[in-house]
Amino acid sequence: MKKYFFSLAMAAILLTACNNDDDKITIEREGELKGAITGNRTLNADTAYVLTGTLSVKEGGKLTIPAGTIIKGSTSASVSQAYSKYIMVERGAQIDIQGTPDEPVVMTSEDQYPGGWGGLIINGYAPISGANENKALNEGSTEVNSNIKYGGDQENDNSGSVQYLILEYTGSKSSEDKEHNGLTLNGVGNGTTIENIYVKDGADDGIEWFGGSVNVTNLLVVNSDDDMFDVTEGWTGTLDNAYGIWEPDFVSSEGDPRGVEADGNLDGNGPTHYYQSDFTMTNITIVTNAENSDDSGENGFGGLMHDALKIRRGARATITNCLVKGEGTIRDLIDLSDQKGAAADGTAIELNYAGLSTDLTGEVINGEDDVDATINVDAPGQTGCDTSVFDWTGYSFY
Repeated sequence: MKKYFFSLAMAAILLTACNNDDDKITIEREGELKGAITGNRTLNADTAYVLTGTLSVKEGGKLTIPAGTIIKGSTSASVSQAYSKYIMVERGAQIDIQGTPDEPVVMTSEDQYPGGWGGLIINGYAPISGANENKALNEGSTEVNSNIKYGGDQENDNSGSVQYLILEYTGSKSSEDKEHNGLTLNGVGNGTTIENIYVKDGADDGIEWFGGSVNVTNLLVVNSDDDMFDVTEGWTGTLDNAYGIWEPDFVSSEGDPRGVEADGNLDGNGPTHYYQSDFTMTNITIVTNAENSDDSGENGFGGLMHDALKIRRGARATITNCLVKGEGTIRDLIDLSDQKGAAADGTAIELNYAGLSTDLTGEVINGEDDVDATINVDAPGQTGCDTSVFDWTGYSFY
């Protein structure tokens, strides 16, 4: 009889999968996530989900994740195994993450270390920079899977809604050119909602925009191994109310970690491309409390932040109410120069760094003579991010 009841339970699990139209999902045990979602699938907050491979939401599909759901990347025996565990939302698909302040959605790793799994990648049909004046012809390939494309001419494209999400221990990589971030937004349109995101202990960038027009509100990034906020390939949206921090015991293994790194085009290889990055960041706080250390790995900088703001390669930035502070070390406060092109004319930055207790090892503004920019580094009243909106995370701010 026990065997009979077990069989009935397993049949119920499999039947539930079929009824959710996720016929291409591979389910070997309750709570396992991997495979392809082609219809609609809604997770159950009471189920302990384990991500054992790549979970892809295909065009026309939708993944709904209710408040309080926890998804863990399974323990990996190798780097390649960790690299393959991520959630991919393809163009024409949607994700609906319904976290709340009391019950956020958590995506984490059983391994509990940076790079323990990939991360969340969302793709859309919004414009990216490219060689074609016709936006619809400019198309990019997702960094971790070149077969997955993004970009188009739909600025208001809607890839769903992401609210009250915690992303931990992301950033697994297979090479320097193929690596995950915490949250990757590829050609995502401004019809998509991205609000109240907490990214902690990731092995690459906290967030990276590859083009698109999506806006992000209330973003907290703690101890990203590389850049806190990374922009490339023609992003034209807004980041409003963001806080990035390196804590005192943090050590970066990267060669050039930054608070903000912004390129107009992908890798600086399209200086004449149309639709370069032209974005806005407002109410931003960048904090480095990491001690400068030689224990930084190959080519790493330890506790030295390369630049607080690096705007380059044709990117035009409008950054206001920006506060840079902390007890750690920064090379250049603002760097507008690069071998592949400087920032675009019209860049405007207002910040205050009086709260940075350690002298810069480089310059306050590097490359200012090469750009027609308006910059004020002693702007009064720069309060930066409103941290009260992050009470739901339980993080203790410095």
